[in-house]
Amino acid sequence: MSNFNLEAPLDTAYKTAQTSRIRGFIMVLVGAALWGISGTVAQRLFQFDSFHPAWLVAVRMSVSGLVLLTIAGLRRHHPFAVWRTPGYRSRLLIFSFAGLLAVQYTFFAAVATGNAATATFLQYLGPVFITVYFAIRLRKLPGKSELFAVLFAVIGTLLLVTNGHLSTLIVPVKAVIWGLLSALALAFYTVYPGNLIRRFDSASMIGWGMLLGGLGLYSVAPPWAVAGQQWSWLSALFVAIVVIFGTLIPFYLYLASLRHISPSETSLLGGLEPLAATVTSVLWLHIPFGVATAAGGLCILATVTLLSVLPRNKTVQ
Repeated sequence: MSNFNLEAPLDTAYKTAQTSRIRGFIMVLVGAALWGISGTVAQRLFQFDSFHPAWLVAVRMSVSGLVLLTIAGLRRHHPFAVWRTPGYRSRLLIFSFAGLLAVQYTFFAAVATGNAATATFLQYLGPVFITVYFAIRLRKLPGKSELFAVLFAVIGTLLLVTNGHLSTLIVPVKAVIWGLLSALALAFYTVYPGNLIRRFDSASMIGWGMLLGGLGLYSVAPPWAVAGQQWSWLSALFVAIVVIFGTLIPFYLYLASLRHISPSETSLLGGLEPLAATVTSVLWLHIPFGVATAAGGLCILATVTLLSVLPRNKTVQ
């Protein structure tokens, strides 16, 4: 009688699943690191080469949008389907301008007026605003864990912007305001497009959002208006890094990772972004980062970690 090894297929399936998860982890970690590094590269362009945030955002978004839509079309995801579906065109426009454009511009404005590390940490307060939003929408007070996370976020923010000296800000007020607005925009960007992403593929929606948002900035910052910007082969390389390695590749890696790991795992691993921004800012641009400031950043990361593992509604109808 023949003996069948039933454990072999199970072992193979387990190894395949583990390999898939590891691939997803690597994708998110690389993407998050590239996002963090690109913020520091943008800071270098703003502070040393006189580039304007609106110009960089317009170029970054429009180029990335075109490429993402091209990829979606080549994969036959029907990127134009949203324009043929009544009721979704207005949602896409709101997502493009109030979501993607808002989160991109406010973040880079925070970088330009402050630094990449602080801007990234402040943007990571987005989940706190999401928690507050759902508490209001559902008319239900947050649980003890969520309240503790919000309190932790407030303490972390104070430490981050004051370095423990509550009477003095170590970053400009404008940078703090832009950073908090960036967190609000991130919260909206995360919550609002639920129906769009469920109805259409995410690559097409992000592609359209990027393209429309970038084109919307052309009225105030057209790509051909480069007066005052100090161009060199190095600054051109930095612009390419922000567009390609700071936008296209990370977005692709993020979307691809969702085939291998869960969104909550993706959010947790994304915490590498502010750490990458901090390390590159300190080592490359020599941005001072005190012990209390670092503790504040870690408090914010702890808040995001806690809120990521707590169950909550993630989309709005």
